[in-house]
Amino acid sequence: MQGTGVALVTPFRNGGEVDFGALGTLVDTVTQGGADFLVVLGTTAETPTLSKEEKADVVACVRERNAGRLPIVIGIGGNCTAGVVRAIEETDTTGIDAVLSVTPYYNKPSQQGMYEHYRAIAQHSPLPVILYNVPGRTGVNLAASTTLRLAHEFSNIVAVKEACGSLQQVAYILRDRPAGFKVFSGDDNMALPMIALGADGVISVAANVYSGIFCPMVAQAMQGRFDLAAPAQLRLQEAVDALFEEGNPTGIKTAMAVKGMIDGSLRLPLVAGSEHLADKMRALIAKYDL
Repeated sequence: MQGTGVALVTPFRNGGEVDFGALGTLVDTVTQGGADFLVVLGTTAETPTLSKEEKADVVACVRERNAGRLPIVIGIGGNCTAGVVRAIEETDTTGIDAVLSVTPYYNKPSQQGMYEHYRAIAQHSPLPVILYNVPGRTGVNLAASTTLRLAHEFSNIVAVKEACGSLQQVAYILRDRPAGFKVFSGDDNMALPMIALGADGVISVAANVYSGIFCPMVAQAMQGRFDLAAPAQLRLQEAVDALFEEGNPTGIKTAMAVKGMIDGSLRLPLVAGSEHLADKMRALIAKYDL
Protein backbone atom coordinates (compact mmCIF):
# COMPACT_ATOMS: atom_id res chain seq x y z
CA MET A 1 0.00 0.00 0.00
CA GLN A 2 1.19 3.46 -0.90
CA GLY A 3 -0.24 6.60 -2.42
CA THR A 4 -3.74 7.68 -1.41
CA GLY A 5 -5.82 5.75 1.06
CA VAL A 6 -9.33 7.12 1.47
CA ALA A 7 -10.78 7.23 4.98
CA LEU A 8 -14.34 6.49 3.91
CA VAL A 9 -17.26 8.30 5.50
CA THR A 10 -20.30 6.31 6.63
CA PRO A 11 -23.28 7.84 4.81
CA PHE A 12 -26.53 8.02 6.79
CA ARG A 13 -30.05 8.58 5.60
CA ASN A 14 -32.07 11.38 7.18
CA GLY A 15 -33.65 8.85 9.54
CA GLY A 16 -30.23 7.85 10.87
CA GLU A 17 -29.77 4.42 9.30
CA VAL A 18 -26.65 3.60 7.27
CA ASP A 19 -27.09 4.35 3.56
CA PHE A 20 -25.37 1.31 2.07
CA GLY A 21 -26.28 2.35 -1.48
CA ALA A 22 -24.40 5.64 -1.09
CA LEU A 23 -21.49 3.83 0.56
CA GLY A 24 -21.19 1.44 -2.36
CA THR A 25 -21.32 4.31 -4.84
CA LEU A 26 -18.62 6.10 -2.86
CA VAL A 27 -16.33 3.08 -3.15
CA ASP A 28 -16.75 3.18 -6.93
CA THR A 29 -16.25 6.96 -7.08
CA VAL A 30 -12.99 7.10 -5.15
CA THR A 31 -11.67 4.02 -6.96
CA GLN A 32 -12.35 5.65 -10.32
CA GLY A 33 -10.79 8.85 -8.96
CA GLY A 34 -7.48 7.09 -8.43
CA ALA A 35 -7.51 5.87 -4.82
CA ASP A 36 -4.84 3.29 -4.01
CA PHE A 37 -6.47 1.71 -0.94
CA LEU A 38 -9.58 2.07 1.21
CA VAL A 39 -9.86 2.64 4.96
CA VAL A 40 -13.09 1.60 6.67
CA LEU A 41 -14.23 2.28 10.24
CA GLY A 42 -11.78 5.10 10.86
CA THR A 43 -12.40 8.46 12.53
CA THR A 44 -14.10 9.84 9.43
CA ALA A 45 -16.54 6.91 9.45
CA GLU A 46 -18.08 8.00 12.81
CA THR A 47 -17.14 4.53 14.05
CA PRO A 48 -17.89 5.24 17.76
CA THR A 49 -21.56 5.74 16.85
CA LEU A 50 -21.89 2.44 14.96
CA SER A 51 -23.17 -0.73 16.60
CA LYS A 52 -21.16 -3.94 16.35
CA GLU A 53 -23.66 -5.21 13.76
CA GLU A 54 -23.46 -2.00 11.72
CA LYS A 55 -19.66 -2.14 11.71
CA ALA A 56 -19.77 -5.66 10.31
CA ASP A 57 -22.32 -4.61 7.68
CA VAL A 58 -20.25 -1.57 6.64
CA VAL A 59 -17.15 -3.74 6.18
CA ALA A 60 -19.16 -6.32 4.24
CA CYS A 61 -20.62 -3.62 1.97
CA VAL A 62 -17.20 -2.13 1.17
CA ARG A 63 -15.62 -5.55 0.68
CA GLU A 64 -18.37 -6.65 -1.70
CA ARG A 65 -18.40 -3.43 -3.73
CA ASN A 66 -14.62 -3.27 -3.88
CA ALA A 67 -14.53 -6.82 -5.28
CA GLY A 68 -10.79 -7.14 -4.73
CA ARG A 69 -9.86 -4.04 -6.70
CA LEU A 70 -8.01 -2.22 -3.90
CA PRO A 71 -6.46 -3.18 -0.56
CA ILE A 72 -8.72 -2.55 2.44
CA VAL A 73 -7.59 -1.33 5.86
CA ILE A 74 -9.94 -1.65 8.85
CA GLY A 75 -9.86 0.66 11.85
CA ILE A 76 -9.90 -1.17 15.19
CA GLY A 77 -8.72 0.88 18.15
CA GLY A 78 -9.63 1.98 21.65
CA ASN A 79 -8.41 2.86 25.10
CA CYS A 80 -8.78 -0.63 26.58
CA THR A 81 -6.00 -2.86 25.28
CA ALA A 82 -7.81 -6.10 26.09
CA GLY A 83 -10.92 -4.79 24.33
CA VAL A 84 -8.97 -3.89 21.18
CA VAL A 85 -7.30 -7.30 21.11
CA ARG A 86 -10.67 -9.02 21.58
CA ALA A 87 -12.25 -6.93 18.80
CA ILE A 88 -9.43 -7.84 16.41
CA GLU A 89 -9.76 -11.54 17.25
CA GLU A 90 -13.55 -11.45 16.77
CA THR A 91 -13.50 -9.53 13.47
CA ASP A 92 -13.98 -11.33 10.18
CA THR A 93 -10.82 -10.27 8.37
CA THR A 94 -11.66 -11.95 5.07
CA GLY A 95 -10.59 -9.59 2.30
CA ILE A 96 -8.96 -7.16 4.75
CA ASP A 97 -5.28 -6.32 4.33
CA ALA A 98 -4.30 -4.44 7.51
CA VAL A 99 -5.54 -3.05 10.83
CA LEU A 100 -5.26 0.68 11.57
CA SER A 101 -5.19 1.18 15.34
CA VAL A 102 -5.28 4.60 16.99
CA THR A 103 -3.30 5.41 20.13
CA PRO A 104 -5.33 5.00 23.33
CA TYR A 105 -7.33 8.16 24.01
CA TYR A 106 -8.52 9.76 27.26
CA ASN A 107 -6.30 7.54 29.49
CA LYS A 108 -3.18 9.48 28.36
CA PRO A 109 -0.74 6.55 28.77
CA SER A 110 3.01 7.00 28.96
CA GLN A 111 5.27 6.07 26.06
CA GLN A 112 5.90 2.72 27.76
CA GLY A 113 2.16 2.23 28.12
CA MET A 114 1.62 2.85 24.41
CA TYR A 115 4.48 0.51 23.58
CA GLU A 116 2.88 -2.25 25.67
CA HIS A 117 -0.53 -1.52 24.10
CA TYR A 118 0.79 -1.98 20.58
CA ARG A 119 2.95 -4.94 21.59
CA ALA A 120 -0.21 -6.75 22.71
CA ILE A 121 -1.96 -5.86 19.46
CA ALA A 122 0.99 -7.03 17.36
CA GLN A 123 1.14 -10.33 19.22
CA HIS A 124 -2.56 -11.09 18.60
CA SER A 125 -3.35 -9.53 15.23
CA PRO A 126 -3.63 -11.91 12.26
CA LEU A 127 -3.12 -8.88 9.99
CA PRO A 128 -0.34 -6.31 9.58
CA VAL A 129 -0.78 -3.36 11.95
CA ILE A 130 -0.66 0.34 11.08
CA LEU A 131 -0.06 2.69 14.02
CA TYR A 132 -2.22 5.82 14.10
CA ASN A 133 -0.95 8.91 15.89
CA VAL A 134 -3.36 11.84 16.13
CA PRO A 135 -2.60 13.85 19.28
CA GLY A 136 -5.23 16.48 18.52
CA ARG A 137 -7.93 13.85 19.06
CA THR A 138 -6.39 11.48 21.58
CA GLY A 139 -4.60 13.86 23.92
CA VAL A 140 -1.31 11.97 23.70
CA ASN A 141 1.55 11.93 21.18
CA LEU A 142 3.21 8.69 20.10
CA ALA A 143 6.83 9.84 20.11
CA ALA A 144 9.07 9.10 17.15
CA SER A 145 11.27 6.99 19.42
CA THR A 146 8.30 4.80 20.40
CA THR A 147 7.13 4.44 16.80
CA LEU A 148 10.64 3.39 15.79
CA ARG A 149 10.97 0.99 18.71
CA LEU A 150 7.76 -0.75 17.67
CA ALA A 151 8.70 -0.73 13.99
CA HIS A 152 12.07 -2.35 14.65
CA GLU A 153 10.85 -4.93 17.17
CA PHE A 154 7.65 -6.20 15.48
CA SER A 155 7.74 -7.23 11.84
CA ASN A 156 3.93 -7.11 11.57
CA ILE A 157 3.83 -3.42 12.60
CA VAL A 158 4.29 -2.20 9.06
CA ALA A 159 3.36 1.49 8.94
CA VAL A 160 2.27 4.60 10.80
CA LYS A 161 -0.40 7.14 9.97
CA GLU A 162 1.15 10.34 11.32
CA ALA A 163 -1.15 13.25 12.14
CA CYS A 164 1.09 14.89 14.74
CA GLY A 165 1.48 18.04 12.62
CA SER A 166 5.25 18.08 13.11
CA LEU A 167 7.57 17.62 10.15
CA GLN A 168 10.41 17.36 12.66
CA GLN A 169 8.86 14.28 14.27
CA VAL A 170 8.09 12.77 10.88
CA ALA A 171 11.67 13.39 9.72
CA TYR A 172 13.13 11.32 12.54
CA ILE A 173 10.78 8.44 11.74
CA LEU A 174 11.67 8.59 8.05
CA ARG A 175 15.38 8.75 8.80
CA ASP A 176 15.52 5.83 11.21
CA ARG A 177 12.69 3.51 10.11
CA PRO A 178 13.48 -0.09 9.19
CA ALA A 179 13.34 -1.18 5.56
CA GLY A 180 9.78 -1.64 4.37
CA PHE A 181 8.15 0.40 7.15
CA LYS A 182 5.76 2.91 5.58
CA VAL A 183 4.83 6.40 6.74
CA PHE A 184 1.52 7.97 5.74
CA SER A 185 0.39 11.51 6.34
CA GLY A 186 -2.76 11.76 8.42
CA ASP A 187 -3.31 15.38 7.36
CA ASP A 188 -4.35 16.18 3.79
CA ASN A 189 -2.44 19.44 3.58
CA MET A 190 0.73 17.83 4.99
CA ALA A 191 0.80 15.11 2.33
CA LEU A 192 3.10 16.83 -0.18
CA PRO A 193 5.69 18.07 2.35
CA MET A 194 5.83 14.62 3.92
CA ILE A 195 6.14 12.86 0.57
CA ALA A 196 8.96 15.26 -0.33
CA LEU A 197 10.78 13.98 2.78
CA GLY A 198 10.21 10.38 1.73
CA ALA A 199 6.76 9.44 3.08
CA ASP A 200 4.72 6.81 1.28
CA GLY A 201 1.44 8.65 0.84
CA VAL A 202 -1.57 9.84 2.80
CA ILE A 203 -4.72 8.50 4.41
CA SER A 204 -7.08 11.19 3.24
CA VAL A 205 -10.37 12.75 4.24
CA ALA A 206 -10.54 15.13 1.29
CA ALA A 207 -10.33 12.32 -1.27
CA ASN A 208 -13.89 11.33 -0.37
CA VAL A 209 -15.10 14.36 -2.29
CA TYR A 210 -12.14 15.54 -4.42
CA SER A 211 -10.63 12.19 -5.42
CA GLY A 212 -10.29 13.11 -9.10
CA ILE A 213 -7.90 15.94 -8.21
CA PHE A 214 -6.41 14.76 -4.92
CA CYS A 215 -5.39 11.22 -5.91
CA PRO A 216 -3.55 12.21 -9.11
CA MET A 217 -1.81 14.98 -7.13
CA VAL A 218 -0.47 12.43 -4.65
CA ALA A 219 0.54 10.08 -7.47
CA GLN A 220 2.48 12.90 -9.14
CA ALA A 221 4.22 13.72 -5.86
CA MET A 222 5.13 10.06 -5.38
CA GLN A 223 6.76 10.18 -8.82
CA GLY A 224 8.72 13.29 -7.85
CA ARG A 225 6.64 15.51 -10.15
CA PHE A 226 6.14 18.33 -7.68
CA ASP A 227 5.96 20.75 -10.60
CA LEU A 228 2.56 19.18 -11.31
CA ALA A 229 1.52 18.26 -7.77
CA ALA A 230 2.17 21.64 -6.14
CA PRO A 231 -0.31 23.60 -8.31
CA ALA A 232 -2.99 21.01 -7.51
CA GLN A 233 -2.22 21.35 -3.80
CA LEU A 234 -2.60 25.12 -4.02
CA ARG A 235 -5.85 24.74 -5.96
CA LEU A 236 -7.24 22.47 -3.24
CA GLN A 237 -5.75 24.29 -0.24
CA GLU A 238 -8.64 26.55 0.73
CA ALA A 239 -11.31 23.93 0.08
CA VAL A 240 -9.44 21.33 2.12
CA ASP A 241 -8.94 23.78 5.00
CA ALA A 242 -12.68 24.44 4.98
CA LEU A 243 -13.38 20.73 5.51
CA PHE A 244 -12.07 21.03 9.06
CA GLU A 245 -13.56 24.37 10.13
CA GLU A 246 -16.43 22.66 11.95
CA GLY A 247 -14.61 19.40 12.59
CA ASN A 248 -14.29 16.08 10.83
CA PRO A 249 -16.43 14.44 9.47
CA THR A 250 -18.87 17.36 9.65
CA GLY A 251 -16.97 19.28 6.98
CA ILE A 252 -16.45 16.42 4.55
CA LYS A 253 -20.07 15.37 4.80
CA THR A 254 -21.15 18.97 4.16
CA ALA A 255 -19.01 19.15 1.02
CA MET A 256 -20.29 15.77 -0.18
CA ALA A 257 -23.88 16.86 0.41
CA VAL A 258 -23.27 20.06 -1.55
CA LYS A 259 -22.05 17.91 -4.45
CA GLY A 260 -25.06 15.60 -4.14
CA MET A 261 -23.05 12.54 -3.12
CA ILE A 262 -24.71 11.83 0.24
CA ASP A 263 -27.45 13.14 2.50
CA GLY A 264 -25.02 14.84 4.88
CA SER A 265 -26.57 13.52 8.09
CA LEU A 266 -24.38 12.72 11.11
CA ARG A 267 -25.03 10.95 14.39
CA LEU A 268 -24.92 12.69 17.74
CA PRO A 269 -22.84 14.00 19.35
CA LEU A 270 -21.85 15.32 15.89
CA VAL A 271 -24.26 17.60 14.04
CA ALA A 272 -24.61 18.66 10.44
CA GLY A 273 -22.56 21.55 9.12
CA SER A 274 -23.94 25.07 9.33
CA GLU A 275 -25.56 26.78 6.38
CA HIS A 276 -22.63 29.19 6.42
CA LEU A 277 -20.24 26.28 5.88
CA ALA A 278 -22.42 24.83 3.13
CA ASP A 279 -22.47 28.19 1.35
CA LYS A 280 -18.70 28.45 1.68
CA MET A 281 -18.26 24.95 0.23
CA ARG A 282 -20.48 25.84 -2.75
CA ALA A 283 -18.47 28.98 -3.40
CA LEU A 284 -15.10 27.23 -3.16
CA ILE A 285 -16.21 24.31 -5.36
CA ALA A 286 -17.33 26.81 -7.99
CA LYS A 287 -14.29 29.10 -7.64
CA TYR A 288 -11.73 26.33 -8.04
CA ASP A 289 -13.79 24.08 -10.31
CA LEU A 290 -13.81 21.20 -7.83
